[in-house]
Amino acid sequence: MLNKKEIKNLIKEKKLIESYMNLEKQLTPNGIDLSVAKISRFLEAGSLDFSNKERVIPKTEEIIPNKKNPEDKYGWWNLSSGSYKIKINEVVNLPNNLTALAFSRTSILRMGCLSSHGVWDAGFSGKGEFILSVLNPNGVKIKENARICQLVFFKIKKTTEYKGIHKHLI
Repeated sequence: MLNKKEIKNLIKEKKLIESYMNLEKQLTPNGIDLSVAKISRFLEAGSLDFSNKERVIPKTEEIIPNKKNPEDKYGWWNLSSGSYKIKINEVVNLPNNLTALAFSRTSILRMGCLSSHGVWDAGFSGKGEFILSVLNPNGVKIKENARICQLVFFKIKKTTEYKGIHKHLI
């Protein structure tokens, strides 16, 4: 697992992470906190098969955050119990010798929420998406750009080029 110094060097030298809000605040001893850009609700069911020939990613609808006061720079999402799609602000550019895993921040866990993530494959470049499950029956409030999950990086032997359909997801 990479440490803070190694991550910071890769950000400066190789643009491992771009479009971050505040690097010093987001860097952790062994990763980087990712922040919320958009939250969407699911409008329909999805479909998944072995070959992905019949895969259907469900349509979503962006939820617009509400500002408490008109002069506020950022607004809040008031989320009731349920599942939501989260899109992050940061662009992640993984070289072919790094992979990453994301985990819920403990703050969001303490509020009765879970974030669910896939593996960030070596060679992926783009803005990640994941699921936020609000389990708290009273819901949760999340402010725009809140730090919601932590991404940690692992060195691997160089792999082949990433060929997933989500490459360069921006």
